[in-house]
Amino acid sequence: MKSVEEQLALIKRGAEEVLVEAELVEKLKRGQPLRIKAGFDPTAPDLHLGHTVLINKLRQFQELGHQVIFLIGDFTGMIGDPSGKSATRPPLTREQVLENAETYKTQVFKILDPAKTEVAFNSTWMDKMGPADFIRLTSQYTVARMLERDDFDKRYSSNQPIAIHEFLYPLVQGYDSVALRADVELGGTDQKFNLLMGRELQRAYGQESQCIVTMPLLEGLDGLKKMSKSLGNYIGIQEAPGVMYNKLVSMPDALMWRYFELLSFRSMEEIEQFRVDIEKGANPRDIKIKLAEEIVARFHGEDAAATAHRSAGNRMKDGELPEDLPEVELLAAEGMPISSVLNKAGLVKNAAGARDLLGSGGVKVDGEVVDRGFMFKLGATHVCQAGKKAFARISLKAE
Repeated sequence: MKSVEEQLALIKRGAEEVLVEAELVEKLKRGQPLRIKAGFDPTAPDLHLGHTVLINKLRQFQELGHQVIFLIGDFTGMIGDPSGKSATRPPLTREQVLENAETYKTQVFKILDPAKTEVAFNSTWMDKMGPADFIRLTSQYTVARMLERDDFDKRYSSNQPIAIHEFLYPLVQGYDSVALRADVELGGTDQKFNLLMGRELQRAYGQESQCIVTMPLLEGLDGLKKMSKSLGNYIGIQEAPGVMYNKLVSMPDALMWRYFELLSFRSMEEIEQFRVDIEKGANPRDIKIKLAEEIVARFHGEDAAATAHRSAGNRMKDGELPEDLPEVELLAAEGMPISSVLNKAGLVKNAAGARDLLGSGGVKVDGEVVDRGFMFKLGATHVCQAGKKAFARISLKAE
């Protein structure tokens, strides 16, 4: 096992906050594998690279010799996490949760070593709780403390309803740490309240409090909002190699360092050398290709990574995007049909030309052929190709 200093440096890589760092150092000094927990509610069947920020950190703990627990929140998923929500979320059915959970297990083992990963479901202990157990759990926290949470406070102040079951979510997430006897819990910055709940409940149940590592929410390809499928600024880990490659190579140059830090398994020294190379005149696109090939290889294998630039679909005949790829920003009040986007961006002469190209399969978005039904979502950024030589990276912004 590496020294405490070496472990701490890797643990803190890309992390937003470590609470309490002095406590974590003491745990590491014991020289025993720690129990590292991260929970994921299976609210959708597919993961994107934003989800993998936590999974990557789990892998780093795994490589340091610690016991990683990938917790699937099949019980909490039926409550619905209220974090950052301005309205009550509709809970999922048990059937939906279990179906999504199966896909999660398949996807995460592209990153984690299955032989060294403990997969847990929080229904295992929550289903066994009786009414008296729940009452004891809820007695550990007050309504006043719950309302200190930012999203609850805003909803309460603006007279937006808060359902009683939403108060249960952070309590159940906190109790998961009790049931698993977690030494460390990982979570996004939006989960800090829930993570701290775990520390308090562990103390209430006579356990040593876990330490907390919060990770930033990965920005999407627009570089503005967090990665989200609904915003169209995401890279799905099950997307085709060419599509994944194309999106990564086409990202804004300024964004690649954030992606390297949070998504790459290269050392920070090697990443810093890439910065030096660019300062000395290297093409930023060549550096982004290194990241794209690494990510594609992780989810699709080395062979797919080696040929991804050919399968990306919207390349010039030499197999690459044009170096002077135009950047076009369009303003709109809502989403826009692809035909209007092409016309307004100047990739076609007129609306009729857009319709003709769409009808003949001559339009590609991020390497995939699209038809007239494709809608460009507000906030999205895509590389668009009309015909053989008209390219642009187009962003659709709110007016």
